[in-house]
Amino acid sequence: MTKNVIVLGAGIVGVSAALHLRQRGCDVVLVDKRAPGEETSFGNAGLIEASSVVPYAFPRDWRTVLRFACNGSTALRYDLRSLPAYAPWLARYWRESAPAQLAAAARDMLPLVSRCVAEHEALIDRAGLHALVRPTGWLEACRSQASFERTARGAQRLAATHGLAVDILDSAALQRAEASLAPGYAGAVHWHDPLSVSDPGALTKGYAALLEREGGRIVRGDAATLEALETRGNGWRVQTEDGAIEAATVVVALGVWSGDVLRPLGYRVPLMAKRGYHMHYEGAANAALNRPVVDIENGFVVAPMKRGLRLTTGVELASRDAAELRPTGPRRTPRPAGVRSRVQTRRETVARFAPVHARHAAGHRCRGTARGLMVRLRTRASRPDARTRDGASDRGTDRRRDAGRRSGAVPASEIRLNAALSRLAKSARRSADRPPSSRRPAPSRVRRSRPCACVRY
Repeated sequence: MTKNVIVLGAGIVGVSAALHLRQRGCDVVLVDKRAPGEETSFGNAGLIEASSVVPYAFPRDWRTVLRFACNGSTALRYDLRSLPAYAPWLARYWRESAPAQLAAAARDMLPLVSRCVAEHEALIDRAGLHALVRPTGWLEACRSQASFERTARGAQRLAATHGLAVDILDSAALQRAEASLAPGYAGAVHWHDPLSVSDPGALTKGYAALLEREGGRIVRGDAATLEALETRGNGWRVQTEDGAIEAATVVVALGVWSGDVLRPLGYRVPLMAKRGYHMHYEGAANAALNRPVVDIENGFVVAPMKRGLRLTTGVELASRDAAELRPTGPRRTPRPAGVRSRVQTRRETVARFAPVHARHAAGHRCRGTARGLMVRLRTRASRPDARTRDGASDRGTDRRRDAGRRSGAVPASEIRLNAALSRLAKSARRSADRPPSSRRPAPSRVRRSRPCACVRY
């Protein structure tokens, strides 16, 4: 099979590129080993961002650098074993974050950022996906007055420079805009230009369906089989379930997996993995959000989604295939009954939302803190093994376990405790139904697990 263009990667970038190529008359085939929108494009905060004109820079403040280096921040975590591989990349990131280089990067990105909302609106119109998109913007919420004033000044400068719509909300105005937010915020910056998406995975799939309606093809295949057609001196070949596909041009839109394809071809692109996780919540007592909210000090996002409130965590620097981080600290003595930890108390008083479940993409990251969460946890089992009520595995969750690399910020110790209590209750019911002679003796020792918490993205 011969095509004009092969697009490798069926995430939001690959699907959008394929649509634009098809619109320009190219014969396009989209190749991925999975269905569209089932990797990183599934598990994000759902923002079509027009206000992030300046890239996120490596912090130049040594206090911030030291806080991150101590690996105790919810905004950034790192796997110590992965640091040697990240060292050259981090050094380059530091250099490119200098004021002059950062300004140049912002200028290079500006054409893409300034057009992103308009381009997505055009695709949404063609695909008929208006129900998935809200023109509500998003909020940068600050807890301290100093942080609020600093963020507001920066936002006003950025808005004046690039013609962005922004409102500065004090504490009272923020409460009127988002009545379900608990007190504790000094104020917020409301960016009006961005769009929020209630189901990022569904939007990507909707774009993919539009591509097929307009004559493009989507096939399953392995991008790692890409090879140059050296005998002809021009073109590329990739192996798919429908056989080999050849094209004069190939677009590599594989995200962090791009290096696996480009490296054998002689290209060296400085790509490193930035991992994150998400979890969904339901509103307690009909609490809801109208738009995504970013907690500036703690660095997580809570966004309203079709499945509930999605809490996305902060950045984790770990090799792409690294195993989940495990707690390494000493075991803690169980807390006496009636005594609550500071994190637990803060979690109860700061917010008004409750978890729907504890499904996650690639496991939680331990030894972080979920301090200052805008979610309130109910006393209910959170089903950490992501199984349905009859015990059958949720295949959708199995797919997502590899996918967006995003999961929750509920303490893993609490998740394990709920699961253990559920198992204990089932065991007790089964034991009660058996005659006394067939019951097993109670174990003499109980194994305790180490308490840990998840990081946020």
